[in-house]
Parts: sequence; structure tokens; C-alpha cells
Amino acid sequence: MSARLAGRVALVTGAGSGFGQGIAERFAREGAAVVVNDLDGAAARRVADGIFAAGGKASALSGDVARDADVAAMVRHALDAFGDLHVVVNNAGTTHRNQPLLDVPEDEFDRVYAVNVKSLYLTARHAVPHFRRKRDGVFITIASTAGVRPRPGLTWYNGSKGAAIVASKSMAVELAPDNIRVNVINPVAGETALLAKFMGEDTPEARARFVASIPLGRLSRPADVATAAVFFASEEAAFVTGACLEVDGGRCI
Repeated sequence: MSARLAGRVALVTGAGSGFGQGIAERFAREGAAVVVNDLDGAAARRVADGIFAAGGKASALSGDVARDADVAAMVRHALDAFGDLHVVVNNAGTTHRNQPLLDVPEDEFDRVYAVNVKSLYLTARHAVPHFRRKRDGVFITIASTAGVRPRPGLTWYNGSKGAAIVASKSMAVELAPDNIRVNVINPVAGETALLAKFMGEDTPEARARFVASIPLGRLSRPADVATAAVFFASEEAAFVTGACLEVDGGRCI
């Protein structure tokens, strides 16, 4: 087993599937102990059990990243289960369906911003004091190419990811004196439950149009995002903060 993250403890939100699962599993293979969070508790337990069965260290915890009490519990759980916390991966995300901006219901708008933006505030609120005490910590925001190169039909989702990117860069500036690093990864869409919402309809024709917009000719895979996350979480990136890395097959070119 590799040791690039040996001795590190990571909290990965939205890790019950997709990019989050890929990050959690890769972190464990790299030697980290991982708190696997997901709104779906059964999914979180499935991923944590798989990591444990493969010889890694993991603990599952269900919770809503948009609720203060749940996020506080995630940080406490990491400290109780593994004695420390070094890395927070803000991966959990949601979207509204691809549609005209005025057709998005208010409750969906609120949920998109709560999950995609407020969650950064909440994880910072509860993890930063611990990071400051030991002058060491890493935040990784899994944002989206939508926040860099927005397209029609996902206006409020695009805006939420743009806000997450700018907030992360602002965090990087403010937290740098405490040796807390904050970086961003922007994937293009992957094979997740959100893909159909991004496209508006999940048909072979819609997928072909979407993939045709990616120069390298495919969607993001969990392994693509996990590889970038391992770098940002490791000592190899000790002098990298405020960076925004597109892992998108060239979609933002």
C-alpha cells in the first residue's frame, strides 16, 4: 500500500458514490484514515466497509453538509474515531435540472446553494479552529467546470460553483498565515446521478452532444478527480494554495 497520505486523517463529504467514493477509496489506499460522509447512511457504510475489507482505515457517518449540527458531528467523529483531522474534502454537491433560469423552483435554488456553498462555510467553521491550533490543515473543494465556463440551462448551479471557487480562493488567502491550504478541483461531469440533470435528458443523443464538447472525448472518472485530490492533500503540494485545477479533458479550453 502506498504511503503518500500515511498518518493523515481525511473527511470526505458525499463519499457514498461517484467522485467522493473514488476519493475516499484512493485516500485509504494512500494510507489515510477516512471519514466517509454521505446523506445516504447506507451508501456511506458500504464504502467504508469496502475500504476496511481492502485493508484500509475508514469510518462511516451519515449527515447533511448543509446542517450545522451535522457538520459539527462530522468533525467530532474524525477526532473521536482517529484522534486528528488533517484534510477536509468538500465534495458533496447537487444541482437543479437543466432548464430556463426562471423555471427553477425557489426551494431547489436554496438547496443548491446550501449544499454547494454553505457547506464550505460550515466545514470551515468547525475544522478551522482545530487546524489553527496545530497550524496544519487542508481543504479541497470539488467544484465544477460550470463555475469556470458556464453554459445555458444551469444558471443557478453554475453560480453556486463559481461562488464555491471564489470562496475557496478567499479562504486560501485568509488561512495561509495559519499554514492551512485551500485548493479547488473542477471536474467535468462524470457518470453520477447528476448527469441526467446536467443534460436535461439522458438519451444517447444528449450524451453524444455532451461528450463531443470535451476535447479528450470522455467524461470525468472518479480516478481522475481522486488523483488530483491526493496531490493537493499530500506534502507534495505543501507550497500550493488557492489553485484551481481543471480535470476536465480540455472542456474549459
